[in-house]
Amino acid sequence: MTVAIDRATGKRRGERAPRPRPLTRLKHAYRKHWYAYAMITPVAVVLGVLVLYPLVYGFYLSLTDADSLNTARTIGVNEIEATYRFIGLDNYADILWGETAYDRFWSHFVWTIVWTVACVALHYSIGLGLALLLNQKLRGRTFYRLVLVLPWAVPTFVTVFGWRFMLADTGVINSALDLLHLPTPLWLEDTFWQRFAAIMVNTWCGVPFMMVSLLGGLQSIDASLYEAAEMDGANAWQRFRYVTLPGLKSVSSTVVLLGVIWTFNQFAIIFLLFGNTAPDAQILVTWAYYLGFGQQPRDFAQSAAYGILLLSILVVFTAVYRRWLNRNDPQLAI
Repeated sequence: MTVAIDRATGKRRGERAPRPRPLTRLKHAYRKHWYAYAMITPVAVVLGVLVLYPLVYGFYLSLTDADSLNTARTIGVNEIEATYRFIGLDNYADILWGETAYDRFWSHFVWTIVWTVACVALHYSIGLGLALLLNQKLRGRTFYRLVLVLPWAVPTFVTVFGWRFMLADTGVINSALDLLHLPTPLWLEDTFWQRFAAIMVNTWCGVPFMMVSLLGGLQSIDASLYEAAEMDGANAWQRFRYVTLPGLKSVSSTVVLLGVIWTFNQFAIIFLLFGNTAPDAQILVTWAYYLGFGQQPRDFAQSAAYGILLLSILVVFTAVYRRWLNRNDPQLAI
């Protein structure tokens, strides 16, 4: 049996070349794409300093009993060393199954879920309605778009302080309701109205993002699909149901996920609207801040444990959401 030899390479024809070693492949990839690594390195360093290190250190603190009384601190010229201890998963057990777990965690968890679902539903429905309106040929459409985007463009603290001023007992809203001989709720004092006001303010701030995103999705739908549906006798509702909504699936799946993550962690609106004066209206992220910075002694360990639990909840939700999207339509998987 004769074996053909390739004169160019000196190897047998059909013989596979040996796979290069991992270090060799890494060197080859670096030489080929060194510019990409050079551009990514500053971003990786910044993310490591601002995200990875605090995350790792926060997880470590959650496994201790650290608070403002036993951490390292300096008083005048005296330096006091840290005396906190490693206690494992006791903080998590206390948060989830302790004697006061419902008042400290589960009640805030339920309210956070209600807050997130209500806000995202309002963001999407109102944003979609405004996007459908602005997608029509209207006189002054550019002006309307500019006006409706303003709540998103204005800094959050300015918006929230404006709403806080209007929602005060003698504010513009209660004054208008009083002129109409309608009840004047205690927006910033009563628990129910505090929660209602928080959802209202967050809806005001979040609708423009949904509107702009969905408007872009509407403009990407092929107009011939509407023409074909109209020729088949489809009415306005049928065109919306069978053309518009399927055409917005890819955009909707992304903005809903982002909306859930942002709303679940929406610290600024709750904190600026109520501060520490509304314990029953606090969501998990603001409650974690209160434990770590709003009380004495400041419980750093419990606050860090809340942060890890928040991250875990969002990671699980994102994984389940992606799997659900992939199961229903693989093209929509994020």
